[in-house]
Amino acid sequence: MSLSRRTFMKTGLATAALGVSAAHAAQTQAPAMLWGALLHMGTNMWSDVPVDAWGPFKGEQLKLVCQADHLRFDETVWQTLTARMAAAKMNLVVIDLGEALQYESHPELAVKGSWSIERFRKELARLRGLGLEPIPKLNFSTAHDTWLKAYGRQVSTPTYYAICADLIREVCAIFDTPRFFHLGYDEETAGHQAKYSYAVVRHGDLWWHDFLFFVNTVEKCGVRPWIWSDYIWNHPAEFLQRMPKSVLQSNWYYGDSFDAAKQKYVQAYIDLDKAGFEQIPTGSNWSNDVNFKGTVEFCQKNLASSRLKGFLMAPWFFTLPEWQEKNLKAIEQVEAMIKRG
Repeated sequence: MSLSRRTFMKTGLATAALGVSAAHAAQTQAPAMLWGALLHMGTNMWSDVPVDAWGPFKGEQLKLVCQADHLRFDETVWQTLTARMAAAKMNLVVIDLGEALQYESHPELAVKGSWSIERFRKELARLRGLGLEPIPKLNFSTAHDTWLKAYGRQVSTPTYYAICADLIREVCAIFDTPRFFHLGYDEETAGHQAKYSYAVVRHGDLWWHDFLFFVNTVEKCGVRPWIWSDYIWNHPAEFLQRMPKSVLQSNWYYGDSFDAAKQKYVQAYIDLDKAGFEQIPTGSNWSNDVNFKGTVEFCQKNLASSRLKGFLMAPWFFTLPEWQEKNLKAIEQVEAMIKRG
């Protein structure tokens, strides 16, 4: 039976308050090195143009850039991938949630096929039984917030802040106070919204105001914020000065060359480390099959081991049969680096 919004707010806040000690306990028992993958349940994050209105694109591109009124997710594929992750000795899965859940605080965000909270909590228990630590991800970048539906067009308003805070508190409660909460917050530029019909970009102090709102909201739940770090690429001094050290950083780079002297994307790993930030560098098999190995080797060589918390594979292929093999190949690449030690 669904909770009323008022009841949820009361019980959710109480759970979050009690969960601080649980989060601390989980952190003290954490493995020395995290080896994780980003897997998608929700996928309405790359365009607000509906699938049936996207004429110029066909096939794979269509599914990757448009929004749908139903959940594009295959549970059998999901179980295959997570079982393979466990067999590979991986220990963390970041779950891109988006529209995948029937949020009790905001059921209007659900689509056809969104999971109930009860069903999803059973899945979290299964993942933990496999030895995989589940971490929630809700992307609040305006370039990836189609899952917020109408609220994505109310950015930086009192309504927006209230809705986003509700969702963060509820997700923290669903995950029983996870160690981390991935906020996304990447690629907020006009160029990255070229496939949107409505584009929004926060600049300067407003970008930081909203970002720190999300950080504070997550931390009030006893959880550590985690973000993609690409804002540093074009705002290096500002980023290093204003970014709280409490925020876990995932710089990402998917190329096949790690010449830091030529690439700001690679140099960011070194700059973050020198500034004292803890990192989980992110690689991918999206564009080639050598990037993840290169990411691990470069970062293990150039970053302080005390601040290098692990590595994340982000394949960026949906959890659907047509992309199962690409996702399995991504897990295989992580497994190779785990075996290497």
